[in-house]
Amino acid sequence: MQAAPQLGREDWLQGAIELSLKGIDQVKVAPLATKLGVTTGSFYWHFENRKELLAELLKYWEREMTDSAIVAAKQFTGPPADRILALMETVMSQGLARYDLPIWQWAQSDADAKRVFKRALKKRFKFAAWMFAEAGFAKTEAEARGRMMVIYMMGESTLIPDPIAKR
Repeated sequence: MQAAPQLGREDWLQGAIELSLKGIDQVKVAPLATKLGVTTGSFYWHFENRKELLAELLKYWEREMTDSAIVAAKQFTGPPADRILALMETVMSQGLARYDLPIWQWAQSDADAKRVFKRALKKRFKFAAWMFAEAGFAKTEAEARGRMMVIYMMGESTLIPDPIAKR
């Protein structure tokens, strides 16, 4: 008999975010354990309960789908216009925006999810505006272009779920 895989907290969060694509109400301990091929006991080693998992899922989404992309883009050393293209390619090819719709839907009925979603969106808009300003656009135009870029990437991931790399 093969031993169950050793899972860490990040494995549970990755599994939970994948289940969120079917709706946050689908993110439950037993289905998640089944998806990961382990018992529910493993879950309770890492999380006290589903409420803690959901709180950590929001942090994970913000960190992995917003903060990490911003950090990577800040480290880009090429021309500012190329930074914009590199960020867009990263977000689209890695599917970083594909979880935005389920988090947004969750935010419609949950105050914590709403707070985190709004904060992440604000970070995205601010960073995108900064990138366009660095590329030489005036403040107002940089802000408008930044908002359009962010909304476009979020929308495309919802309407066309296959990342660029798979086309």
